[in-house]
Amino acid sequence: MATIKDVAREAGVSIATVSYVINNTRPVSQETRRRVLEAARRLNYRPSIIARSLQAGRTHLIGYSWRPLPPEHGSPILDRFIHALGRAAYQAGYHLLAFPTPDVEREIEIYEELVEMGRVDGIVLSATNIHDQRVAYLQQTGFPFVAFGRAGAGWDYPWSDVDGTAGVAMAVRHLYELGHRRIAILAWPEDSLAGQYRFQGYLQGLEEVNLDFDPALVVRVEHAEHEGRRGLRQLLELPPAEQPTAVICVSDLIAIGAMNEALDRGLPVGRRFGIVGFDDIPIARYLRPPLTTVRQPVDEIGQAVVEQLVALIEEQPLDEAQRHRLLAPTLVVRASTTAE
Repeated sequence: MATIKDVAREAGVSIATVSYVINNTRPVSQETRRRVLEAARRLNYRPSIIARSLQAGRTHLIGYSWRPLPPEHGSPILDRFIHALGRAAYQAGYHLLAFPTPDVEREIEIYEELVEMGRVDGIVLSATNIHDQRVAYLQQTGFPFVAFGRAGAGWDYPWSDVDGTAGVAMAVRHLYELGHRRIAILAWPEDSLAGQYRFQGYLQGLEEVNLDFDPALVVRVEHAEHEGRRGLRQLLELPPAEQPTAVICVSDLIAIGAMNEALDRGLPVGRRFGIVGFDDIPIARYLRPPLTTVRQPVDEIGQAVVEQLVALIEEQPLDEAQRHRLLAPTLVVRASTTAE
């Protein structure tokens, strides 16, 4: 394996000059930089991460934790976000230190250890919620962190998020344009901040198409297939004239449960009884019928979060547009709302 001495000899410069180029710590002429980089490329030189960390006072590691889910409640969106996060970190010259934690208390304990021991340069949070204890701790320490998600009014920290309000409003407009006037929603419990944003989109969408809000068309459910079934059963217990002709679900997993319940009851899922999900998990396009859903730009979120965090770590200024990034989702129309 080539060493920094080998690169210096190959380029005809001092070891210090190679270090300046590799670590970008002092000005070097373009010609010298070119010779060093070409020599490093020819020798397949890879600088020691440990040595660079000691010199720069950084680990080039980003910490990320997630809450393990039961196998039947798997989250393809979480899996994709971790993949996007790791790829974006690598492209920025960092590596991802990812680990599951069973609860918030244990997660904060691990953050305390990581911060005190200097084992990571920054932390990424996800699944943030109202009065999030993790946000409070990291704000108090002043340690660099960024979140995929907001944590309620009054919390000022760098975040990137998907505009769930706009996504559900798009779904309402889509169903209205197909002729639906009784549009229901299977929403998350009220203590879910992401669920609140999506429910706000439902209310906004109804207002945009001049439909009255009917609380009977709102059922709160947990994130599970059987909860989607239960929610639709409750809606179909309404008198026939008050039953919905379309249902928006705040996740694809809930939508799959609602679709299964509808099909078991002989309801023709499609134009006559529309079902819309949220996430666009990989299996959504392979269902029968394929699921109309709101697609989250997860890859873009992973990239945005890393860009924000690296800027904080490297003490680069962030303006308001860079500090708070709300990315637009996309409505993917499939047969669960359009099939005859």
